[in-house]
Amino acid sequence: MGRIVTLTANTTIDQTLVIPRYASGTTIRAKRSVVSIGGKPTDVSYILGEMGVGSLALGFAADTAGLRAKQILESRSVEVDFIEVDGETRMNVLIADEGSGTQTTITTDTLIVSEAHVTALDARLDRALNDAACVMLGGTLPSTLSPSLYTRWIGLIRARGVPVLFDADQPNLAAGLEARPDFIKPNRDELSRLIGRPISGLADVYSAARDLVTRFGTTVVATLGAGGALAVHRDGAWFVPPLDVPVVSAGGAGDGVMAGLTESVWRGEPLEMGLRRGFAYAAAVVQQAGTAQLERREAERLLPLVQIEPYPAV
Repeated sequence: MGRIVTLTANTTIDQTLVIPRYASGTTIRAKRSVVSIGGKPTDVSYILGEMGVGSLALGFAADTAGLRAKQILESRSVEVDFIEVDGETRMNVLIADEGSGTQTTITTDTLIVSEAHVTALDARLDRALNDAACVMLGGTLPSTLSPSLYTRWIGLIRARGVPVLFDADQPNLAAGLEARPDFIKPNRDELSRLIGRPISGLADVYSAARDLVTRFGTTVVATLGAGGALAVHRDGAWFVPPLDVPVVSAGGAGDGVMAGLTESVWRGEPLEMGLRRGFAYAAAVVQQAGTAQLERREAERLLPLVQIEPYPAV
C-alpha cells in the first residue's frame, strides 16, 4: 500500500477566538484562544494523524510560523517536507461568536514564492509520486502564483496514475477542474461561485454537481453546512443528513470531510465509506475550538451514526 500525500501551497496557522458576542468598538474578552494548524491539505494531514493514519505533507512555508506549522504536524506523526520560501507562513484569526452562532475569518497573504521555489516543490512532488496511493491538494495560493499551477499539478499527478482529491475556491477550483481531479469538495457558496449563479435547494445542488460530473468526470461532494451534504458520482448520488452535535467552531469541518474521503481512497474503500468517515470526522471537528482538531474517540463513536441515503430517494 502506498502512502497519502498532501500538498499545501499556502500554509497557515490559525488562532481561534471564542467570544460570547461580538460588539463593534468595544473590548471583547475571549472565552478561549486556540492555536492550531490551518490550510486545507495540512488540516487533512493533521486530522489523519489524529486518527492514526500517516501522511507526507508537501508545500511552502516560511519563518517562525512555518516552523510552528511543521512542529504541529510532526506532533501527529506527519512526515513534513516543506520548501522554505520568503515572507512568512500566514497567521489567520478566526472569531467564533457564540451569541450569533457565526464564524468570521481574518486572513493575510504573507508567503513570497518564486519560480525557483515552485521548481523545487515540483521535484519533491515527482519523487513523492513514486509511492503515493493518493494526493490531496488545494486551498488558496500565494499571490505570486497563478491558478494554472493547480491545472499543472493535478495533470502531473493524474499522468502518474495517482488519484487526486482537490478542494479549493474560485478561481483555483475552475483551474484545477480543467485537469479532471477524481474528487472535489465544494461547499454551497463555492459551488455557486464556480457555476456563476445562486443555488436554491438540494435539487439545484444535484443539477449543478451532475453537470460537473458529466463535463469533468469528477466525483462531487457538495457540503451544505447544517443541510448535510450531497455526493454525486458517475454511477449515482447520495445524501448525507447532518449529525446532531454541539458546534463550537465550524473551522476545519470541510477538511474533516476531505480527510475521511482521502483515508478511504487510501484504503481502497467504496465512496459510501469515505462519506461515513468524512462526516464523522467533520462532526468531531466542529465540537472543538481549534481548526481541524478532533478527539479520535468521538470520531469513532460517530462513525456508525452517519447515514447515507440514495438521492433522489426511492
